[in-house]
Amino acid sequence: MKEFIIRRAQKVDMDGINRLLQQVLMVHHNGRPDLFKPNAKKYTDAELLTILDDDNRPIFVAVDEENRLAGYAFCIFIQHVNNNILTDVKSLYIDDLCVDEDLRGHHIGSSLYDFVVAFARDNGCYNLTLNVWSCNESAMKFYEKCGLKPQKIGMEKILSE
Repeated sequence: MKEFIIRRAQKVDMDGINRLLQQVLMVHHNGRPDLFKPNAKKYTDAELLTILDDDNRPIFVAVDEENRLAGYAFCIFIQHVNNNILTDVKSLYIDDLCVDEDLRGHHIGSSLYDFVVAFARDNGCYNLTLNVWSCNESAMKFYEKCGLKPQKIGMEKILSE
């Protein structure tokens, strides 16, 4: 089995990140074509470059010895300081976590997740949060296996039925 290292994403990773973002988009499009466009980009290259330089929105990548991207985790620090109802705990939100569909089952996702948990602890976070679409059953099972529990549930009623 290949060895992978996890590090902060760099500009050189953009093509691999864009490839995996497309895989994630298609999972969501296939599950909810009423909401997700096919063959779209979540971020322009300019937006992605801005995120790569933003310490409040770190991206971590798992790469092999040849620097090929196997997975990523997009993160965002969130803190509600002086909010009327919320405490000012610092959270790390996982905006997106993906492992290349051809490399799943090699514990890359759990390694990325464990790395992000350690990063959050090292940065004084109270908790780690994320959202997962109910149509993405494999992701829900993965996160439950990692020990995450529902914090809140989003619900909808489609009105055009």
